[in-house]
Amino acid sequence: MREKLQKLRAELLELAESGDESAAVVELDQTKVGRLSRMDAMQAQAMAKASLERRQQMLRQIDAALLRLDNDEYGYCRECDEPINPKRLEFDPTAVLCIECASKLELAKSIQ
Repeated sequence: MREKLQKLRAELLELAESGDESAAVVELDQTKVGRLSRMDAMQAQAMAKASLERRQQMLRQIDAALLRLDNDEYGYCRECDEPINPKRLEFDPTAVLCIECASKLELAKSIQ
């Protein structure tokens, strides 16, 4: 699992390097860029920033999973301390909750 997490981390870091240019500040000089082009650029910038935030969140989750591996805490639910199903961890190696606790959390969120 460590190799899978490290590979995923490397892929995210590579994506981050290639996506940095899209998040650059949009120039507002109308003599250089038309209004619609500027709006398109601003939308692309917003999407790039959102992608960057998602990548950073995923990197934090991967780093936390690697730390749990180092501390022999990986694969146990944060809520009930029961083992997380290996199929769930295969699908999402950063999972911190078993399916039952995750379902309870989602249900509680939907009620609020």
